[in-house]
Amino acid sequence: MSERKIMSEIRYHLSFSEPQAHLIDVEMRFRPSTPETVLWMPVWTPGSYLVREFSRHVQELTATSAADTPLAVTKTSKNRWAIACPAGDEITVRYRLYAREKSVRTNWVDCDYAFLTGAATFFAVEGMENVEHRVAVTLPPGWHQNHCALPRTDHDGHTEFTATDFDELVDSPMLMGNPAWHEYMVDGKPVALVNQGEGGLWDGRAAAMDTKVIVETYRDLYGSVPFDRYLFLNLIVQSGGGLEHKNSSVLMGSRYAYRDREKYIDWLGLVSHEFFHVWNVKRSRPVELGPFDYENEVYTRSLWVAEGFTAYYTDLMPRRAGLTTDLEYLDDLGKLVNRLTEVPGRGLQSLEESSFDAWIKLYRADENTANTTVSYYLKGALVTWLLDTRIRTATNQARTLDDLMRLLFDEYSGEHGFSPEQLQAAAESVAGESLQDFFDDYVRGTTELDFTPALAMFGLRFTKPEDKRNAWLGVETANRGGKLVVTKVRADGPSRHAGLNAEDEILALGGYRVDQSTLTTRLKQYAPETRVDLLVSRSDAVRIVPVVLGETPRKWKLEVDPDAPDSARETRATWLGPIRKN
Repeated sequence: MSERKIMSEIRYHLSFSEPQAHLIDVEMRFRPSTPETVLWMPVWTPGSYLVREFSRHVQELTATSAADTPLAVTKTSKNRWAIACPAGDEITVRYRLYAREKSVRTNWVDCDYAFLTGAATFFAVEGMENVEHRVAVTLPPGWHQNHCALPRTDHDGHTEFTATDFDELVDSPMLMGNPAWHEYMVDGKPVALVNQGEGGLWDGRAAAMDTKVIVETYRDLYGSVPFDRYLFLNLIVQSGGGLEHKNSSVLMGSRYAYRDREKYIDWLGLVSHEFFHVWNVKRSRPVELGPFDYENEVYTRSLWVAEGFTAYYTDLMPRRAGLTTDLEYLDDLGKLVNRLTEVPGRGLQSLEESSFDAWIKLYRADENTANTTVSYYLKGALVTWLLDTRIRTATNQARTLDDLMRLLFDEYSGEHGFSPEQLQAAAESVAGESLQDFFDDYVRGTTELDFTPALAMFGLRFTKPEDKRNAWLGVETANRGGKLVVTKVRADGPSRHAGLNAEDEILALGGYRVDQSTLTTRLKQYAPETRVDLLVSRSDAVRIVPVVLGETPRKWKLEVDPDAPDSARETRATWLGPIRKN
């Protein structure tokens, strides 16, 4: 008896019999090599470090043999199913997915379009993760486009995409419907902005040309682009966020952003951020970020590099591309500094600790988060600015952070990423000196950031726009059903010491009623250090909480220092201007 040839591919077919009900119909066919086949689904997706339990949306899972005989399916864990089947015979697995979570990391289907994330859509077959995975798609009536960065073949009535393995499949999101397609070439390679929901409010072609300038600016930094084609999947659907992939990115935003200068600059920053990940994370990366274990948390102390370095270039590259002004860039950089000073947790958690704890803290913020943690995006961007300053100082402007990014790409864009020790060694090789104190203080420690060297180097200063000392409670509030409710109590604020709690309802200040619209105005009637009584309701019990008001924390403005020397002005021009390659 001859041995059957085991199929070296897995074939999926996606269709949408009820898009209005947010359902995806999935069929997969393959030849298992063992009498019991195990299917598993990822519990998280790379770039978003939280266990999301995608399998909770699976329904109506069945399996049949080549003869269409039902096969026994047993669920063995939250995301695994065992199928009893004849080895070597083709089997068919069918299931449906509920898709109504509008984010860049999940699935969404309605009557207008579908956005699918690989990790939330496809089962893997244990032992067959490295075979070719093919995805055929049949669109609902009225839908005419199907976009994905994978190689594609168009057939009569459907499109087929091919991934070399399960990793590539997971890393290749899909957008289906009738989006607007805007393509251009960079170094002979096609890049496209795919806009779902332009709605007459976006000039898609003009926005695409802005992305082209950003792409070319990054190309100038690295010398070339490391892909054959690239897609910006831009969902203009009144949501937010971005997620990187190796040859594409997903962006979500507002239909009104294009005509609002500040919001459009934010969108350009999102384009810049996700595109920079083409190099930083998707190719050169912390060693733990690939190959992936999709069923368990993957811990790394270097997310501050993955996202902090990227956050530093987020607004810098649109400025270098000429899409924003010096004033706009410095305003955004100054806002980062102000945001950091508003986070008491910066004194408790280091960047490495923040990176490591992303799985349990970053995506699960509560009323105490700002008091005990710091974002590796936020602080990471500012530490990166200081690292750029340190490298420039050590080399007398001969080298910059750009040189470090190129070195990391040259050395660590292959099969193996870099460890924290290798990152520091790379930075020291670019700087030409030890950076032990820098990494001990700012990366592994919680030393307050000193911006003095950066201000001096680039000819900048911090100023305080207003001198009036306003009274401050040190809380955040929200209007909940007409009630003024405390949502957060800052650890460094006066209300924390007075005993005000999150979820307290504030009824009156100083003997007079207040609500969400009058609280700020009423506080202006008092000077800092004044004692006032708050009347609050806590679990329906009314009580008085005496508070000694503090002073509103300073809001600094980052601006050009008119008294800075010409050398600082020249350095600032090279920092914010076109890419300089050594």
